[in-house]
Amino acid sequence: MAESKTVTTKTDTAPDAKTKTHPKERTLQHLFVAYLKDMYYAEKQILKTLPKMAREASSPEVKAAFETHRDETETQVERLQQVFELLDLAARGKTCEAILGIVEEGKEVMDEFSDSPALDAGLVASAQAVEHYEIARYGALKSWAVQLGLSDIAKLIDQNLQEEIKTNKLLTQIAETSVNAKAA
Repeated sequence: MAESKTVTTKTDTAPDAKTKTHPKERTLQHLFVAYLKDMYYAEKQILKTLPKMAREASSPEVKAAFETHRDETETQVERLQQVFELLDLAARGKTCEAILGIVEEGKEVMDEFSDSPALDAGLVASAQAVEHYEIARYGALKSWAVQLGLSDIAKLIDQNLQEEIKTNKLLTQIAETSVNAKAA
């Protein structure tokens, strides 16, 4: 996959989390790599959490949505690995405190509303918090990839973004047509 713009590679000082630069020397590419590592970590955390959420859900529709999204998330991780390869960087995550907080809130919902008619509504809302975070991050990454002239990378990121948007719409539909009414 040929890029439309030369990409700095690891061998010629590509920015990564360990590169020490003065704040005024940090570029959009540095920010792009930082967010990429953030999303890689986030997707790996989500992969760990979705099976538990699927097990806890009582609605077959919610279970199926979580199981389908787990499979999509595996593919999203693979796409992110491709992005790292195109940048000639090792696929490594950077601890994402935001996703850890969102995942923790989801765990609290599972603990506090276990066996409750409101559990599925809480699980869907927790999953949507994750989706909204991912949509925001992937949207920024795509925009930055375009700005940096990384068209092949922008396409890979856009695939992840479109899947997150689709999942969010599905979760909204499930909430509005099913689980919210059952929770009431």
